[in-house]
Amino acid sequence: MSIRWLLLANQQQPNLDCFSQNHDKPSSAATTASPAPDFNPSDASSASRLVTSPHQFDDKMLAPRAAPRTAAGITRTAIRGFATVQDGTPSRTYGNLKDQDRIFQNLYGRYPADLKHAKKLGDWHKTKEIILKGHDWIINEIKASGLRGRGGAGFPSGLKWSFMNFKDWDKDNKPRYLVVNADEGEPGTCKDREIMRKDPHKLVEGCLVAGRAMNATAAYIYIRGEFVYEAAVLQQAINEAYADGLIGKNACGSGYDFDVYIHRGGGAYVCGEETSLIESLEGKQGKPRLKPPFPAAVGLFGCPSTVANVETVSVAPTICRRGGNWFAGFGRERNQGTKLFCISGHVNNPATVEEEMSIPLRDLIEKHCGGVRGGWDNLLAVIPGGSSTPILPKRICEDQLMDFDALKDSQSGLGTAAVIVMDKSTDVVRAIARLSKFYRHESCGQCTPCREGSKWTEQIMSRFVEGKGRAREIDMLQELTKQVEGHTICALGEAFAWPIQGLIRHFRPELEARMQEFAQLTGGEALAGGWNHDTRSKGKLVSPGQ
Repeated sequence: MSIRWLLLANQQQPNLDCFSQNHDKPSSAATTASPAPDFNPSDASSASRLVTSPHQFDDKMLAPRAAPRTAAGITRTAIRGFATVQDGTPSRTYGNLKDQDRIFQNLYGRYPADLKHAKKLGDWHKTKEIILKGHDWIINEIKASGLRGRGGAGFPSGLKWSFMNFKDWDKDNKPRYLVVNADEGEPGTCKDREIMRKDPHKLVEGCLVAGRAMNATAAYIYIRGEFVYEAAVLQQAINEAYADGLIGKNACGSGYDFDVYIHRGGGAYVCGEETSLIESLEGKQGKPRLKPPFPAAVGLFGCPSTVANVETVSVAPTICRRGGNWFAGFGRERNQGTKLFCISGHVNNPATVEEEMSIPLRDLIEKHCGGVRGGWDNLLAVIPGGSSTPILPKRICEDQLMDFDALKDSQSGLGTAAVIVMDKSTDVVRAIARLSKFYRHESCGQCTPCREGSKWTEQIMSRFVEGKGRAREIDMLQELTKQVEGHTICALGEAFAWPIQGLIRHFRPELEARMQEFAQLTGGEALAGGWNHDTRSKGKLVSPGQ
């Protein structure tokens, strides 16, 4: 995940207008719930039982009306998967993606991951024509599709891919590279792994199309070192593509030369950041670079390079074949397309699924995973986008849409769309403390705020798990995370700060209750001393007063 793309993407204001797309209402009842039989729009007590949703109406509809048409003054109401306005007309709903619209047709491994079956599923179809149309046409299709980076930051892919085509780029004799980030190390995330295991030719063909868009000479796929089987499957797919003349010299008979290589990583989480990945590719320690210069100007081996996520690259050929407008027809404005969601945790059937962007979180869990273990009422919280995104409690999850802007409005993020579900048996404080331990271990130590901040947060959180602390230390921890956020070279500082901020925002009473319980058990006294547990002494205040 690139901190630069993250900051640029967050500067864009969310657009809540969901009526700019002309869609038909899905026919399946799986994502549509009818109002309760006793619901009466003119009954204020009945209307109060509905949950309002700010994500499915534009500014005009949200504006106050001079004379409400009902006694309750209802201007908008929303039921899970079904939004209504005053006259009862249903608005656009999201989800229930049809099989013919799924890009990853072999996500569940129904067919072997070889070239023969890949072609039967539509891969490598008219790839030569796509390449011959040129880089400008490909980039325009990607821009028209509204595709945003699937690695976590959500930066517009068409814009990012165009950076290497600067003025007089064809007069530069340096080689140009596409670098594919397959270093999937975010806890809870497994979408790229499924692509490489089950649909490797999607990625190989995507490298060729994306490379043509950037006028690259080669692609380096940087794969996580632990993915031994995935690397073997992907290498076999590359060998098949070379043997069939699809890549290499005169790729697909288009006259365009393009090579694809695999590089195994060493297991460092920080190498998911684009410049750390480039450093590792060059044989150096995986530590992020200062920017500028950006990789599009000075990247791999000092040459123009673009780093892109596996899923982002893999969908490019299908977008070019079916058209950018087709892809843009899914999801809300600025959140278009389909997306791979990996749902894990306390659900009945953990799964990786492809669904339409902006699908309600509850529909995603109940339709594809059999619901929360013990039922929806047993839900405690959800981490919606991988371990680096802030946690959301059940009350927010009721109406939450799964896209970049809706989750940003809820003070969280889509991230890698790794949905981690926690039921009421979960010790949420211990869970976030475990993430703090992970991020402390994975910090490269280059930046002082990250190196020291991750250590402090891990040690403070380990005390909070047992209730050792005072209420004011919660504010101190919150301030510490704010001091780290935005003051590091890469996004790992935010990665360990945001989960803690989400915990304090939504579960502060749980932290305070633990501290009160521990104080009662110890006679109202706290533990004092250094951060090392062995150096604390009982019976002394952490600091004067309270």
